[in-house]
Amino acid sequence: MLIGLGSGTTARLFTEGLGRLVAEGRKVRGVPSSRETAELAAKLGIPIVTELLGQIDLAVDGADEVDPSLNLIKGRGGALFREKLVAAASKRFVVVVDESKLVKQLGVGVLPVEVLPFLWRTTAERLAALGVSLVVRGGEETPYITDNGNLILDLTVEGGIANPAAFGVELKKVTGVVEHGLFVAMTDTVIVGGPEGPKAIGRGK
Repeated sequence: MLIGLGSGTTARLFTEGLGRLVAEGRKVRGVPSSRETAELAAKLGIPIVTELLGQIDLAVDGADEVDPSLNLIKGRGGALFREKLVAAASKRFVVVVDESKLVKQLGVGVLPVEVLPFLWRTTAERLAALGVSLVVRGGEETPYITDNGNLILDLTVEGGIANPAAFGVELKKVTGVVEHGLFVAMTDTVIVGGPEGPKAIGRGK
């Protein structure tokens, strides 16, 4: 079975559990969504796949925000581009969060956007023209660099993101944008951890 391995605290717990299954003899391979996850998987003895034809059987990851339609904001951990590639290549995409990540509308916190370093200020100007405020993650002097060698601009959308699909399209029209942290209509199931135990929410439920 081919499993997409997410990034972040929740995804790390899943990867560690998968490592225990591999140690017991389960035939599983992993597609890591970040260098950090790849290093963890290798340490746990999970065979790693970074190139493939076809689809990943299942991907499991966390999220920063989840709306009632199971649209997500991801990327505050910095791995949004590879996380989206893994999710898009998967037959099933399952997200695991706690109740604090559930929101009525996306945009409660920042929306990460990965951009090319070359002429990034002009990219930032075009993004700001969409009516958002933004900052360079890490600051201009010591910016955060993604696994792909790019920068992340953290966008604040006043009033939230009423239409994630439409806003995502507008973001991708901006030259210099590599990818954004809106995951729209990609999630099959969200598993929510709470005081009464985990609850699974399927798309359209």
